[in-house]
Amino acid sequence: METISYDEMLEMASLGAKVLEIRSVEFAKKFNVPVHVRSTFTRERGTMVIAETKDMEKVLVSGVTYNKNEARVTVKRVPDRPGVAAQLFEPMFQSGIVVDMIVQNTSEEGLTDLTFTVPKPDFQKTMKLVSEVAATIGAEKVMGDEDIAKVSIVGVGMRNHAGVAQKMFRSLASENINIMMISTSEIKISCAIDAKYTELAVRVLHNAFGLDKLGVAEE
Repeated sequence: METISYDEMLEMASLGAKVLEIRSVEFAKKFNVPVHVRSTFTRERGTMVIAETKDMEKVLVSGVTYNKNEARVTVKRVPDRPGVAAQLFEPMFQSGIVVDMIVQNTSEEGLTDLTFTVPKPDFQKTMKLVSEVAATIGAEKVMGDEDIAKVSIVGVGMRNHAGVAQKMFRSLASENINIMMISTSEIKISCAIDAKYTELAVRVLHNAFGLDKLGVAEE
C-alpha cells in the first residue's frame, strides 16, 4: 500500500496487525508526523502512514485482519433489569480482563441472553468469574466456546459508502460461513466466526474488496 491513514492503522493494529505498535501511531497522529514503514531487506519505498486525505475515501476497504486469540462466553436467560450487566462485568474489570465484542438479545419475559468475547488466555478465568455472578443474579447457565475467530475489514471509505457491511455478509454467506457476532465502528466491521473458516473468510473478503495486492494482518 502506498498510503494508509492514522485511523486505519490504529484500527488494524488493535485488531491484530503486528506492523506497528499502537502507541507509535497514536503519537504520530497527535503530532501529525508521517510514518514511513519499510522493509528491512530491500530499499524499495514502503507505506506512508499519514493524515486522512480525500483520495483515501475512494478505497472502500484498505485491509483485512483476523484474530484467533479470542473466546466467546454466553450467559443464558439473564434478568433484564438495571445494574445486572455492570454486576456481571465488574469481576472481569477488577481482574484486568479485556472484554471485546458484546451482543445482548432482545428481552423476552424479562430475560435476555448476553454474549461477549475475551482473550483466549483469560477464558477459563472468565468462565469461573461469570459462573459465580450468574448464580448470584439468577441466570440460567453460562456457555463458552474457544473455537472462534474474529475477521475484520478496515477502511475510511466506509464512512461515505453504503453497502459495505452487506457486501461483507454476502461474501461470507456465499461460502456458508456463519456469523456469530458483529461489531462496527465508523471505519471497521468485525465478525466472529467458527475458527476453522478463518483462512477461507480472509480469502473471500480479500477477493470481494479487490485487495489482491494488499497484505493480510493477523495475530
